[in-house]
Amino acid sequence: MRTEAGVWIDHRRAVVALVDGPDIVLQEVTRKRGNDAVGRGDGEDGHASQLAEHLDRYYDDVIARLKSAGSILIMGPGEAKVELESRLDSAAMGGRIVGIETADQMTDGQIKARVRDRFLKPLGTPNEAR
Repeated sequence: MRTEAGVWIDHRRAVVALVDGPDIVLQEVTRKRGNDAVGRGDGEDGHASQLAEHLDRYYDDVIARLKSAGSILIMGPGEAKVELESRLDSAAMGGRIVGIETADQMTDGQIKARVRDRFLKPLGTPNEAR
């Protein structure tokens, strides 16, 4: 079954909001953090490489939770939302993106409300342009 989803994301945490009938189910994904300290001899390149690996796994975890979504709204404060868009394009899921919005920190309730407003309009209310 295809569904709608919203995701609020930054580089440390993502909240995936899946529409399940009249309800919205939240799933949190956090970036796994290995040893962020740069080891002797690793230098900045080693740290950057380690961060890139952690971000790759993080985005993969987020995308796995969006696989069943036919429509995806992406929200977030910084570059992570654009990076997720690029990753979704690479995973042949870019056509499912219905919007990208800049949004500062949001509570779980605010994320649910935004997804509800976007996807669960009352009958007889025109949907937003998609």
